[in-house]
Amino acid sequence: MNLLHIDSSADTDADSVTRRLTALFATTWRAAHGTGRHRHRDLCAEPVPPLAAAQATLGRRVQRAGMVAPQKVSALVESPAEEREWALTLPLIEELRAADTLLLGVPMYNFAVPAALKAWIDRVTFPGAFTDPDTGESLLGELRVVAVMARGGGYGPGTPREHDDFQTPYLKAYFANLGVAPENLHLVAAELTMAPRMPHLAGFTSLAEDSLARARATVTSLAAA
Repeated sequence: MNLLHIDSSADTDADSVTRRLTALFATTWRAAHGTGRHRHRDLCAEPVPPLAAAQATLGRRVQRAGMVAPQKVSALVESPAEEREWALTLPLIEELRAADTLLLGVPMYNFAVPAALKAWIDRVTFPGAFTDPDTGESLLGELRVVAVMARGGGYGPGTPREHDDFQTPYLKAYFANLGVAPENLHLVAAELTMAPRMPHLAGFTSLAEDSLARARATVTSLAAA
């Protein structure tokens, strides 16, 4: 069992709801899977560089060549800039391909996912990286994804701001496109996380506490499974 644990919050461990929840998942997972491998990547402490032109050029060349396995892409590199870009990309792809469970800490920033996570997504989503060259099927069909989300306000179903949530539909669309089975995608949200800090949200503190408690219970259950 291999767990790839990715945090993208700009907050410290003490201030970040997603970091605390992913840490709870990781601790529970390690206890349940003592022989498993836990790989933690902090996208705030070690940012993934945004894509450069050389990466786009290499990606188009790989697309024209058809189904190319990641270990064979280096043969298509034509410049030092492309070589540098591929050296940044390949380890991220290999980490994800090796994972049985992907754990993401995803705070809501301006209604969507953090730029740090989007940079990782853009780089790891390389043409053919997760496609079986013989069958054309996704290599991530059995990957379990647990995305732990935190929102300062309330964006759940039935709330006035439900339609301002571009975080949830984005993650659903992205992982479906990668071939992750719908039943293997688990989105866990803690709502109203700013209620204890913001005076105008003080009336929602109990709702925030309930939401966080449910998120903690769900995270613990998923990690132990």
